[in-house]
Amino acid sequence: MAEATCDIGLIGLAVMGQNLVLNMNDHGFKVCVFNRTTSKVDEFLAEEAKGTQVEGSHSIGEMCSKLKTPRRVMIMVKAGDVVDKTIDTIVPFLEKGDIIIDGGNSLFTDSERRTKDLAAKGLHYIGTGVSGGEEGARFGPSIMPGGDPAAWPHVKDIFQGIAAKVEDGTPCCDWVGEGGAGHYVKMVHNGIEYGDMQLICEAYQLLKDGLGLSPDELAAVFTEWNKGELDSFLIEISAEIFGKKDDDGQPMVDKILDTAGQKGTGKWTAIDALDNGMPVTLIGESVFARCLSALKEERVEASKILQGPTGVTIPADHKAEFIEEVRRALYCSKMISYAQGYMLLREAGKKYGWHLNMGGVALMWRGGCIIRSQFLGKIKDAYDKNPALENLLMDDFFSGVLNKYQASWRKALIHAIEAGVPTPAFSTALAFYDGYRTARLPANLLQAQRDFFGAHTYERVDKPRGEFFHTNWTGRGGRVSSTTYNA
Repeated sequence: MAEATCDIGLIGLAVMGQNLVLNMNDHGFKVCVFNRTTSKVDEFLAEEAKGTQVEGSHSIGEMCSKLKTPRRVMIMVKAGDVVDKTIDTIVPFLEKGDIIIDGGNSLFTDSERRTKDLAAKGLHYIGTGVSGGEEGARFGPSIMPGGDPAAWPHVKDIFQGIAAKVEDGTPCCDWVGEGGAGHYVKMVHNGIEYGDMQLICEAYQLLKDGLGLSPDELAAVFTEWNKGELDSFLIEISAEIFGKKDDDGQPMVDKILDTAGQKGTGKWTAIDALDNGMPVTLIGESVFARCLSALKEERVEASKILQGPTGVTIPADHKAEFIEEVRRALYCSKMISYAQGYMLLREAGKKYGWHLNMGGVALMWRGGCIIRSQFLGKIKDAYDKNPALENLLMDDFFSGVLNKYQASWRKALIHAIEAGVPTPAFSTALAFYDGYRTARLPANLLQAQRDFFGAHTYERVDKPRGEFFHTNWTGRGGRVSSTTYNA
C-alpha cells in the first residue's frame, strides 16, 4: 500500500492541468497526477515536472491511495460527458468526506446536479472556474469555486495559495456560492470576455478602416491606451499583437483569417440571459459577431454585390480627436457590458438562492484572469460603497464617466455608420444606455399591439401596477382576454 503523502490529485495533463500542478508544487503542495494516456504521466515527470515533488500514478486507484484524507481529486478534462465518466471512475476509490473538484469549463447546471448526486454518496463536490490561460494557470490564475460549502475549508489554502494576488496580496479566489455558482460566475466572466474582445476588435476596425492606421500605428495607440483608463490584459496583448511581424517582416495580424472560433461559454451566457429575461445585449451581439465572421465565403461574395459608403475618411487635423473618441466609445461600451453582466449575476443569485458577493467577484477578476483590468477595481469600489447597488450604471463613478464621455461615444458611432464600419457591440451598448436612461419607452404601443391581436392585456399608467385591462379595439372582439405571463 502506497503511503498517503500527497495533498491533492489531478487528472488531465493537458496544458492547463500541467501548469496548475507545477503552480501547486511551487507553493509547497505535493501533487499526484494521472492521465488516461498513462505515457503522458511518465513524459510529464521526465520533462516539465523533473526535479519537483510531483508524483505520478498509472491508475486512479493508485493515485487515490497516495492522497491524504480527506482526499482531494481535481479533474481537468473537457466539459460534458467526459467529466461524468471520470467522476464515475473516481468514486469507487473514495470514502465519505472526500472531495472531487472540476476545474474545467462545465455548464453550471451540470455542477448543480453533480453537487447533489455526490452529496447523496457522502462526497463533496466543487465546480470551479479557472481563468488566465496557460500562463495564469502556471503563475497565478483567477479561481472561482462553488459547490458544497463543506469542502471549501479543505481546499482554501491550496486555491488561495496558487491564485493570482492583487496589489495588497489579496488572492483572486474566494468562495462564490453553493451548487453551480462557481461555474456560473466563470460563465459570465467568459461572456464578458467575449464582449471585451469584440469591443476591442471594433475599435481596431474603426481605426484601421476609418482612419487608415497601420498595425505599427495601432500598436502605439493601444500601448498608450494601456497606460490609462483602459489598462488591461486584453489591451496589452492587443498592442503586442499589432507589433508582431511574420517571418517576411509583414504584420502578423494581417496574415490571420478573419473567422473566429468559440467554445460555447459566451453562447451559454446569452441563452441564460434570455431565460432570465435580462437584456445582456452586448454579449449576445459578440456571440453573433463570431457567427457572422464564420460566414467568410458568403461575406466575400456579398462584398462584390452589396454596396456601402466609399472614400469616407477622417480629416488629418481630426486624427488625434477621433482616436480619443474611439477610446471613449470603447470605455463606455465596456462599462455597459459589465453592468449587463452584473445584472445577470444579480438575477441568477435571486433565482438560484446564491448569496453572491458582487464586490468579491470583481476582486476575483482583478488579477490572473483574461479580463483582468484596473477597471474592475472601480466595480469593487462601487459595491463596497453600496452592497445593495441595483445597477453599476447608478454608481457615481460610472454615471459620471458615461455622462462625460457619451458625446464622444456618439461621434465615434456616427463616423462608423458614415464609413460603413460594422460596430454591433458599440451600437448595442449605446442603444442599451439610451433605453435604460429613458423614463418612457414605446412598449406601450407594443402592449397595445399584443392586446389587439391576441387579447394579451396591458397595465395602465393611471391605475396601480398589477391590474390588467383589455380593450375591444375593433368593436368586433369579445370581452375575454388571454392569460398573462412575463418573460
